[in-house]
Amino acid sequence: MAREPNAVDFWRGYALIAIFINHIPGIYYTKFTHAYFSVSDSADLFVFLAGWSVRLLAGTGPRRQSTGYLVLRVGGRALTLYAAQIMITMIAIALLAGAAILRDNPLLLEWHNASAVFHDPVHAHIGLVLLTHHLGYFDILPLYVALMLMATVIVVIDRTIPSWLLPLSFALYLTVLVTQFNLPSWPVEGQWFFNPLAWQLIFVLGFVLAKPEGIGDFVRRNIVVIRWISLPIVVFFLLVVWFDWWHDPTKAPQPRLFFILSKTYLTPIRLIQFLALVALFSVAFPYIKRAVPPVVSFCSLLGRNSLYVFCMGSLLSLTGQIIRSIYRGDLVVDTILVVAGIAIMAFTAWLPEWRESIRQKSRSQQPASA
Repeated sequence: MAREPNAVDFWRGYALIAIFINHIPGIYYTKFTHAYFSVSDSADLFVFLAGWSVRLLAGTGPRRQSTGYLVLRVGGRALTLYAAQIMITMIAIALLAGAAILRDNPLLLEWHNASAVFHDPVHAHIGLVLLTHHLGYFDILPLYVALMLMATVIVVIDRTIPSWLLPLSFALYLTVLVTQFNLPSWPVEGQWFFNPLAWQLIFVLGFVLAKPEGIGDFVRRNIVVIRWISLPIVVFFLLVVWFDWWHDPTKAPQPRLFFILSKTYLTPIRLIQFLALVALFSVAFPYIKRAVPPVVSFCSLLGRNSLYVFCMGSLLSLTGQIIRSIYRGDLVVDTILVVAGIAIMAFTAWLPEWRESIRQKSRSQQPASA
């Protein structure tokens, strides 16, 4: 049986819808995602919830999983994510190539860092396999793979010296901000768009805040005060985004990453705003569930099957980009893309649950052995 709707699945489902929409640049419905009003976006939420989910997997009390089991489980998840990344990247390359042929427009082969795949395929395919070459808008899963590999170490630290986990994560984050170190890309010279050595902090924060003790317990006991502190932070950055109050990043003091907005390095401005947003909206789920239970059930369906939905959503986003480039996207085109895309994502989420229900029904109907 599928688990009941819950806050983690609901918000993960919302994040999947928002990522799908926001990955179609210029589409009208971006205005209805929180990225339109915020310096953080659904990528932050997705990674935070990934850390939270790993913590829930660990269990507590008599249901606590062994350290060895957890290491194997998250390591296996990394391999699954890696396979998914390779699959959707290959399909995305085929979509771009097919669109270029149908439209007789070789410029489509240059989209989203795909040029090397077509013009230097030997090196580019090695890079794709090694995860040193990413297509634009297909770079979240490589981050997720890296974080899951790091999670094999995170769970060991949590089980052996738990009080060190967050300080070590924070120290690594600060080191990256000071040194501006990032993983290099190859064969196209550059760096990872999502620096996993910086983004690991938000993953670890999700992990430790989900724990019933330590900082998680402190936050839950003081959540009302934290929400009051968070409110002006959220409002301030809302005004910054609306009125474009950003200062010139070239005039920022050193270390520069402490004072500018960077998605690649998850800089403090972005991280603080995201955590304030989480604190405020952590109260919302019970009210949303009472007000619009079908919406909660729908988003939870997507969230329960997040990998399938994410892969489909990524490919649908690229398809939407291609369609908008042909039809010069207007409100009608945008509406069709969003409605059809979300419907296909829902069908993608429903299929594995339908398959599992058939299996359970079949098992229940089998006669008991003598």
